[in-house]
Amino acid sequence: MNQYSRSQILKGRLKFIIMSLIGIILFLIPIPVTKDGKTETTLPVAFLASFLKDIIGGAMPIIIVLIITVSGIITLLCSTIYKDKIHPTGLLASAFKVRPVWLILRILAVVFVWMTYLKIGTKVIYSSDTGGLIFSDLLPTLVTVFFFAALFLPLLMEYGLLELLGPIFRPIMRPLFTLPGRSTVDNLASFIGDGTVGVVITSRQYQLGFYSRREATVISTTFSVVSITFAIVVANTVNMQNHFFYFYLSVIVSCLVCALILPRIWPLSAIKDEYAKEVPEEHRTEKLPDNQSAISYGFQQATETGIKAPGVKEFFISGFKTVVDMWFAILPVVMSIGTIATIIANYTPFFAIIGKPFLPYLELLQIPEATKASETIIIGFADMFLPSILIDGVKNDITLFVVGALSISQLIYLSEVGGVILGSKIPVSIFKLFIIFLIRTIIALPIIALMAHLYFG
Repeated sequence: MNQYSRSQILKGRLKFIIMSLIGIILFLIPIPVTKDGKTETTLPVAFLASFLKDIIGGAMPIIIVLIITVSGIITLLCSTIYKDKIHPTGLLASAFKVRPVWLILRILAVVFVWMTYLKIGTKVIYSSDTGGLIFSDLLPTLVTVFFFAALFLPLLMEYGLLELLGPIFRPIMRPLFTLPGRSTVDNLASFIGDGTVGVVITSRQYQLGFYSRREATVISTTFSVVSITFAIVVANTVNMQNHFFYFYLSVIVSCLVCALILPRIWPLSAIKDEYAKEVPEEHRTEKLPDNQSAISYGFQQATETGIKAPGVKEFFISGFKTVVDMWFAILPVVMSIGTIATIIANYTPFFAIIGKPFLPYLELLQIPEATKASETIIIGFADMFLPSILIDGVKNDITLFVVGALSISQLIYLSEVGGVILGSKIPVSIFKLFIIFLIRTIIALPIIALMAHLYFG
């Protein structure tokens, strides 16, 4: 700090404190909101997203169609004709120069989105259970959430908050979850707000070189917890609204156990600690200098970051670049993979068949109507709400509790968080996501079953 003048240090501290506080308020502090006579808690960034969604209204479908169509056209050009002519580190290369498999997915997204928008071709693609579900229910939310989340992400990432929290939480996050202390912000953003926001933060940190490939994959697949709002919807669907505290407590306990175990076993443990970009080693290790406390060292690092942090113009430029990246890179992948996954779930017996091996497991755990429950176990990989919908007709509270809580604890579903992970810069394959999903299920199921028996037994 000796190389900086007093005025620079004061300015850096003010910038760090003010901008980080705004970021914390926007992303991490729940606020009460009254809508249709009901008072709910939400995050300011989610409130802004909902407000923008209401303003856009009927124009949202055509905006989504344009985003996905433009993404498909530019990706086709940048990945074929102009792939050797665009700057390798520029925005065009980052967002639109992709490998063949991602090019195919983006082109498929264009086909799916137009079929769904115009309701032409086969209903298998555009029905309200498949492409219509993704197009009408999920993508409008992602458009507005991505806009505000990406625009304001620099408040959390570039003004010193991560540098402050890194040394403080390293003694907890590193031994328990094999993660840097700075990942606390990603995890809180997912837990309190939305799993997709956590993935956005994690992807950005990976690109900047602060997380290794393994760390980014662990965070996005282990801590992208479903928000309380979605958990309430699932609880209502399986008639657990009167038992919500215990229901959500079961989800938290099972997710914590998974977070302790999964980073230490294959496939997560086998992912290399490779970095996308070089940064100073001390920023990654978060080790404390001799004779300095975690708080004082973190505050010093945060002040230095505040001094070097971008001004207003750079802040908005960085934010809008992230918005473009999220809109044009992730939305098409969510549309194509989400549609394919829901088609398989709704029109084929695939997920029911591969769920059959779980039948003896469910019977061992003494889950009533185990056959019906087994058909929902794997289908959650396609969409989080499908298990709760498909279990309709079952009356046993233990079965309803287990299916609902498990669908939330599985985390990785392709219609949202899984699709966002695949569309992000975090290098993880759909095969590995499925394996992680299976292992999460195997670990979480006995915990949730035990809690269900204790509560309803």
